[in-house]
Amino acid sequence: MAKQLDYHTLREIFTRFQAAEPEPKGELEHVNAYTLVVAVALSAQATDAGVNKATRELFKIADTPQKMLDLGEERLIEHIKTIGLYRNKAKNVIKLSQILFDDYGGEVPNSRAALQSLPGVGRKTANVVLNMWWKQPAQAVDTHIFRVGNRSGIAPGKDVDAVERAVEDNIPADFQQHAHHWLILHGRYHCKARKPMCGTCIIRDLCMFEDKNL
Repeated sequence: MAKQLDYHTLREIFTRFQAAEPEPKGELEHVNAYTLVVAVALSAQATDAGVNKATRELFKIADTPQKMLDLGEERLIEHIKTIGLYRNKAKNVIKLSQILFDDYGGEVPNSRAALQSLPGVGRKTANVVLNMWWKQPAQAVDTHIFRVGNRSGIAPGKDVDAVERAVEDNIPADFQQHAHHWLILHGRYHCKARKPMCGTCIIRDLCMFEDKNL
């Protein structure tokens, strides 16, 4: 685990990320807050591309809790059976849809605690929804952010909670809104797990990773 980079180095890193991608976007397709919650819940241990493929037709017919409940669990399974753990995920989607319908008038709440009370919605999922839909500077730490944070020294930590705190505590406030998207995209396309593309990395001169693949 690398040491924590200093403030000025972090500013330079995120200035470069911002210059390369001023408005980074999450890659999960959605049409409203509800479909975002469903998409993120389905994405656990699955790729965004795989989820998008399954949800394109699903969200055309079930883009609200009421419509999802009308669809029912068995027909939902038909749409998402290409996604890992689809039976359990289908149960959770139906349960969370019922809770949203019964307790929140079909609306998605914008508090982390309320989101995390929904079946199949953990802290990471809640943070994605808070960040992408409600524009809160919440940091959803996935495997990409955990790897990049620790390799580079941007946000080192022994577990995802520690990395999340490091992102929130150390990355300059004006970069917080997009920080997790920049880090995810960097991990997905450049700082890869097995063969990091250090030779073309825009922050390689600032990164503390000792085994650079140059």
